[in-house]
Amino acid sequence: MEFFRNTNIDFIGQRTKFFILSIVVTVAGLVAATVAGIDYGIDFEGGNEVAVEFSQTTETAAVRSALEKSGYQGSEIKSYGEANQYLIRVADSPTVQKDSNVTDALMSTLKDAFPSETIKLLKSEKIGPKVGAELRQQAFIAVILSIIAILIYVALRFEFIYGLGAIIALVHDVLVAFAAVVIFHKLGILNLEINQNMIAAFLTVIGFSINDTVIIFDRIRENREVHKNMPLIPLMNLSINETLSRTINTVLTVVMVLLTMVLFGGEVLAGFAFAMLVGIVTGAYSSIYIASSFVIWYLEKVKKVNVHAVASSAAPKAKAGVKTV
Repeated sequence: MEFFRNTNIDFIGQRTKFFILSIVVTVAGLVAATVAGIDYGIDFEGGNEVAVEFSQTTETAAVRSALEKSGYQGSEIKSYGEANQYLIRVADSPTVQKDSNVTDALMSTLKDAFPSETIKLLKSEKIGPKVGAELRQQAFIAVILSIIAILIYVALRFEFIYGLGAIIALVHDVLVAFAAVVIFHKLGILNLEINQNMIAAFLTVIGFSINDTVIIFDRIRENREVHKNMPLIPLMNLSINETLSRTINTVLTVVMVLLTMVLFGGEVLAGFAFAMLVGIVTGAYSSIYIASSFVIWYLEKVKKVNVHAVASSAAPKAKAGVKTV
């Protein structure tokens, strides 16, 4: 099913406006993160992990509400084995910072909130700040390595400049998703701390976005062989228009699932789903407006290539022995 057929939209012609828009959004997010600070989850900040068992099945929302009323903001609560067992992660609460045994304080809070329940402690562990700092560093390295690996892949499959264009788009996608997470969290709209789930969302966005970009680059390469005398800018516009329906269909399918997760998935899934939702939409946008437009800018301004001439010297070429799809 195609929603957009035989379109003739001048995407490349609008590249300057969308470059400016992307820069404004990205800078706004980075400024917000710098001024307001980044709120890390317990994974990266350190805290306490406790597994408990209730005598009866208790709603997760009720447990979270009881903890928040006692000063444990941003607590993570997950099912742990049986329906009445929960894994609780909490940061050190200001009300119990002087208490050397946070586990006892936490258990006391739960017993006071649920006096009719018998609550059994299954395990207790401390996540130190040093461990959290190491996890933050490892998460950052994981994102950087994934981007470098994709740069090498696209550079080998096409040419280095196209690999660089793809990386610019990927970095843009991650920064915009990060900016949206920080802004929505600081405004109190959603609880979106930076934790391991959020890093997983950013890595998934990178993989999803590069797929769209490679599809467009492949179509540019194919059209270069079909339209040998077409200048590069019209060639890129033609290629983007030809793949537009596929891009929109794919994105809409994923967006509907992620939107459902954001609205009804609960706090555990909300952060992951929201970051992916923003990243997937931004990834489709960057594949259309950023990746190819950056290549045009680089060829025109840096390499001094006449992008209005025949495209044969500027369109991506598949490397020898590399089979394209």
